[in-house]
Amino acid sequence: MFIDRAKICVKAGKGGDGIVAWRREKYIPKGGPSGGDGGNGGDVIFVASSRGSSLDKVHNQVFYRAKNGQPGGSACKHGKNGQTVRVELPLGTVVRKRGDAERTVLADLTRDGQEFVAARGGRGGRGNKSFANATNRAPQQHTLGQKTDETWYELELKLIADVGLVGMPNAGKSSLIRKLTHARPKVASYPFTTLHPHLGTLELEDFRQVLIADIPGLIEGAHEGVGLGLDFLRHIERTRVIVHVLDASPYADTPPLEAYRKIRHELAEYSQVLADKPELVWANKTDLGDTLADELSKAIEHPVLPVSAMSGAGLKPAVGALLTLLDKREPWEQLDLPLS
Repeated sequence: MFIDRAKICVKAGKGGDGIVAWRREKYIPKGGPSGGDGGNGGDVIFVASSRGSSLDKVHNQVFYRAKNGQPGGSACKHGKNGQTVRVELPLGTVVRKRGDAERTVLADLTRDGQEFVAARGGRGGRGNKSFANATNRAPQQHTLGQKTDETWYELELKLIADVGLVGMPNAGKSSLIRKLTHARPKVASYPFTTLHPHLGTLELEDFRQVLIADIPGLIEGAHEGVGLGLDFLRHIERTRVIVHVLDASPYADTPPLEAYRKIRHELAEYSQVLADKPELVWANKTDLGDTLADELSKAIEHPVLPVSAMSGAGLKPAVGALLTLLDKREPWEQLDLPLS
């Protein structure tokens, strides 16, 4: 199940108490203080990991608590430190404090292995040995371990991908990502078949990889929350290139030129950053009839590449243009693409 929002509660471990103890051994007069310090409590650390693409794990397990530090022992023994808890989160996770009206971003986990200390363990208390000095040879004092509080965080996932496929419902985005990658989103002939983004990897013959995100169909008013627009639009923010997929067949529910302009409007209204991203336009479903790609290119003043997710026609030059835009320059005729 794809989950891109979650709330999580963390609590670091309490520090162990220091103790009062005395060294009492035969033939050793005035043995002196020997109370050891308590161990530090364990931390709770968020770790960015490329092994996941959803917050489903932390959605199902909300509470994370680190171990407490152990109290000190006699003979100046230091208490054992509490074990740290490491919580793996997918790349692209944004961390905020729950209830923060200003929604301050505390961490943006975009690199594999990046860490954020969500809860710092309490310091261990001091045993009476640490209070001994030249004027206080038999100290009775000790300190308790530091206590810790629970902290709630809000986690929000924004997918990190090289390419974001956007378009109206039934434009054929899911079919395209199935054709180009090993992703297997549901494909059907009714609107909103895809209810959450899908990630797929386009693997080239020289072992290069291009990560593609299938963004579910946007509709007019998406930037205001119509449909599931706001949930989908934020996943486009991190993509390097946007590919507009148009249903340019004679059976399209919305004329392709109108569909393109509506999607462009929604992107610009949501964020100027999205509106300014490099883009390509693919006119899909060439197998169903003439897509009039040349006329579309003139109307939107942008090259339109005809493709077919069904037959694979036109995908080599279209992906070649995509790689060029991603600065992965290579003649498209030499590409070995998974178009079967």
